[in-house]
Amino acid sequence: MEMFRFGNSEYLYALIIIPVLIILFVIIRIKRQKALAKFAKKEILEELMPNVSHSRPVIKFMIWLIAISAVILALARPQFGSKLKTEKREGVELIIALDVSNSMMAEDIQPNRLERAKRAISRLVDNLKDDKIGLIVFAGDAYTQLPITTDYSSAKLFLNSVSTNIVPRQGTAIGAAINLAVNSFSPQFAGSKAIIIITDGENHEDDAIGAASAASEQGIIVHTVGMGLPQGAPIPEYNNGQKDYRKDNQGQVIVTKLDEAMLQRIAAAGKGIYVRANNAQVGLNTLFDEIEKMEGAEVESRIYSEYEDQFQWFIGFALLMTLLNFLILERKNKYLKNIKLFGK
Repeated sequence: MEMFRFGNSEYLYALIIIPVLIILFVIIRIKRQKALAKFAKKEILEELMPNVSHSRPVIKFMIWLIAISAVILALARPQFGSKLKTEKREGVELIIALDVSNSMMAEDIQPNRLERAKRAISRLVDNLKDDKIGLIVFAGDAYTQLPITTDYSSAKLFLNSVSTNIVPRQGTAIGAAINLAVNSFSPQFAGSKAIIIITDGENHEDDAIGAASAASEQGIIVHTVGMGLPQGAPIPEYNNGQKDYRKDNQGQVIVTKLDEAMLQRIAAAGKGIYVRANNAQVGLNTLFDEIEKMEGAEVESRIYSEYEDQFQWFIGFALLMTLLNFLILERKNKYLKNIKLFGK
């Protein structure tokens, strides 16, 4: 089985000229018939122009359209993959669980914790090669934002859409995020698997340490990245375009602080490492070094190689149609016009 593709598919847009030519041809034919109708009646015209054919111009025009279409297809360089090659690659599976609770909008890390985390993840994706990546967002609950994939463009696209508004319930359910991540890996994948939890760790609601320990027992490493500074920062909010800060029931400004101790315990339970982000760096480079040390699974992928151009067939067909067009006259052949094979 051969694989087909166009080497210069952008030329296919030129096919739009075909319906345009058809419309122009029809308009010209209608105007011509109206002009002749004004000149004389149909019976008189047939006597005056006995060799005129009504069908031959249409046939010649259709042949021209076919020839033009063939030339456009030739310019698009149709190709067939003549060889099926098997490539072996090694990679790991990586799921990033990103905290999207309101506290991630704190600006102790510029421009804010969430935006800085998204930029760091984007750079991490740029460094991946043969690895698979998935994205989970969590606050009061955890949700799959992007299933495990090697489509890095989609990963960055989904990442750009992440905000604190995409989850219905606030909170910090780190344990739920770990459990969802564990169930999101490919069941048949034999290589190393890792989860990266990016959060400020504040107000965690469930047994995150137990979830990390359970993941570790399944051979899944759990890393944590602490977003924020120990001294903390208020959570900004905007009312009618005016910047304010979130307050508690007593009217005091809420200060969200990084729970570094908790994140260290989660990483220890998951046999991973903990890194703390600051305004100089987020720390994903350190984690990327750890990922590169992990043992990848050998994955076979079948691809078509050595694509061969087949445009010459379309050029040849276009030349054949052009020659045929010249051989067909617009007028009736005076020697053959009276032959009626199916007449009485």
